[in-house]
Amino acid sequence: MDWFTTSLDLAGVATPSDRIIDGISLAPALFNNTPVDRPIFYYRGNEMMAVRVGWYKAHYWTWTNSLAEFQKGTNFCPGEETTNLTTHTQVNNTLAPILIHLGKDPGEKYPIMAHTPEYKSVIPDIQAVVDDHMKKLIPGTPQLNKCDPAVQNWAPPGCKELGRCLPIPKHNEVDCVWVH
Repeated sequence: MDWFTTSLDLAGVATPSDRIIDGISLAPALFNNTPVDRPIFYYRGNEMMAVRVGWYKAHYWTWTNSLAEFQKGTNFCPGEETTNLTTHTQVNNTLAPILIHLGKDPGEKYPIMAHTPEYKSVIPDIQAVVDDHMKKLIPGTPQLNKCDPAVQNWAPPGCKELGRCLPIPKHNEVDCVWVH
């Protein structure tokens, strides 16, 4: 979320010009119901996992959690498994990203096949956005790089009804270790 730039906008304060600020104000979307049309990049650690451009989302890497965690009962996507998207090993799809049309498939269940004209016409445009993003990206030091299993969502809404709530572990804040 672009809290910093939105807060500045709401306070009537100009965005600093002495440094790169990658956020934009969401005030038009919040108060005027005006959509903000820009790419959204999904990161896990330092790896770009996916990007959304307009109605399309391209998954460059897929991974939910390890098979060992899954077999212990940790399932980050219960009932939401999608072939090639919810994977227990890190899968590099950068040569042929998995493409979803979020307007037609908001649950991301039915990827657009790579051989279709739609895929072939959309992926080059998305790749150009990714290439531009990577060219301009200046990695920073994560400010919220603390991991604590106790603060993860172990009891999402509806888990009691399904009997799928997980026990909340003890507080143990440590530096995050991103495996990719």
